[in-house]
Amino acid sequence: MLGGDDRLHWWQTRWFVLLCAVLAVVPLLYPTIPPLVDLPGHMGRYRVQIAMADNPWLTNWYDFRWSLIGNLGIDLLVIPLAKIFGLELAVKLIVLTIPPMIVTGLLWIAREVHGRIPPTALFALPLAYCYPFHFGFVNFALSMAIALNAFALWLRLARTGHFRLRAAIFLPLSCLLWLCHTFGWGVLGVLAFSAEMIRQHDAGHRWFNAWVRAGLGCLPLAIPMALMILWRSGDHVTGQTADWFDWRAKFGWLSMVLRDRWYILDVGSGAILYLILFKGFRDPAIEYSRNLGLSAAFLLAVFILLPRIVFGSAYADMRLAPFMVAIALIALRPRKGLSIRHAATLAALGMAFFLVRVVSTTASFFLYSQSYDQAFKVIDQVPQGAKMVTFIGRHCADDWAYSRLEHIPAIGLERKLIFTNDQWSMAGAQTLTTHYPIAKRFAHDPSQIVTDRWCHGEWWWPIQASLARLPRDAFDYVWMINPPPYDVKFNAGLVEMYRDGPMVLYRVDHSKPGPVVPDSEILPPRRGRPAPVPSPTPSPSATIRRP
Repeated sequence: MLGGDDRLHWWQTRWFVLLCAVLAVVPLLYPTIPPLVDLPGHMGRYRVQIAMADNPWLTNWYDFRWSLIGNLGIDLLVIPLAKIFGLELAVKLIVLTIPPMIVTGLLWIAREVHGRIPPTALFALPLAYCYPFHFGFVNFALSMAIALNAFALWLRLARTGHFRLRAAIFLPLSCLLWLCHTFGWGVLGVLAFSAEMIRQHDAGHRWFNAWVRAGLGCLPLAIPMALMILWRSGDHVTGQTADWFDWRAKFGWLSMVLRDRWYILDVGSGAILYLILFKGFRDPAIEYSRNLGLSAAFLLAVFILLPRIVFGSAYADMRLAPFMVAIALIALRPRKGLSIRHAATLAALGMAFFLVRVVSTTASFFLYSQSYDQAFKVIDQVPQGAKMVTFIGRHCADDWAYSRLEHIPAIGLERKLIFTNDQWSMAGAQTLTTHYPIAKRFAHDPSQIVTDRWCHGEWWWPIQASLARLPRDAFDYVWMINPPPYDVKFNAGLVEMYRDGPMVLYRVDHSKPGPVVPDSEILPPRRGRPAPVPSPTPSPSATIRRP
């Protein structure tokens, strides 16, 4: 209620929620394949799981085994959908659902907690396209989208007193959410526990008793703990948990919650979110809900305690940051007595902010899709079942705008069942591992990443070292994508087939030897010995040459 007015205002109607959900789909409509960093790599895995039975040569390169792991959301969904729509369209349709589900989940939670959607909640909507989504953590993003809507349902069933029904629904739902991705299940548990604590305290229980009762109330969410133990206790499981309390990285993740392409726009947009959160403490017109305020505080504690790497999966704390901010934003609400005019102004500003981000993301995806289309033309030149190694240039220092091409070679695996060296290979983390021994270190990720020098603390190799040590008998083709400058002598034994701007496809001529290079020219420089300076490669032609 604002100023004693019981009417629904335009930002509180179901039609408005539907409009926001539709707008959240717009950036993904044009690209054939959503330009998300890791998504092409995942699509290669989906193709292997579907096609391995009919294409036995894949077993020479990959080992695919179904196992009970908390990271199978889209992997399972594509099985029936690919039969109907084909794999690429099936993946696109699934990914299309994620941003609108995040939008509806946030607005539904806000309505359940506040009774009406507060105008400040609209500022949280751009986080549907948060940095983890752009990074292509699609199982994670899908699980978070489901978790937000599940939390809203949890709140609604508690508000209406349907506790037995809630337990019956969330017993299987929690297991399915864990199967989609463990992270979504964990966040749902944190949100549900904090909400139960507030509810029990408001019912007259002291904080310790409220804590105990909240734990008992959340028992329907606990069954996946047994699944987690089974998953992580297997002999096949690898992966470390490391990199705790890296404060510089954590502050960096907070500045990147809306990271996409344009640094000033993305950082400025993030600054607007933090300004809104700050105003919640200082502005007499708005305040924080105790319910969602505690939820945001719990998520902040988890963010602080969470390491960067969990069970070998990187960027664990980065993934949580934007959703922590989103919950804090929807925790805000107008104080009693705020005028309709003031509230409508806040809603209009929030909607304008959302629209700006939708337009910028749409433009960004359109531009990224151009480079994807360019890559598809290269893949068209490679015959089915070939063995291709790809080298993709990048800098040691992180660029704000990722090229989104780090796993584009996997589209060759997805479309033509080509061996590519960009698949992840960590037993227990995903269902697919590579086993192509003659490729040596060039069998899997991150061998596709090359630089102009040795990067401290990274597994990437410089382009000249990769070309010099590449076991050429293991591959038929070498694909260069925006490589750093290097001496052309490292191209010995490679025959250029196709060139399109920064992308060049070479055929390996197995009748000719590769470059003979002394270790001193390619190994990391020792202290006191300067690194060799590579000669620049000729500027790539902008014209397209077909074989």
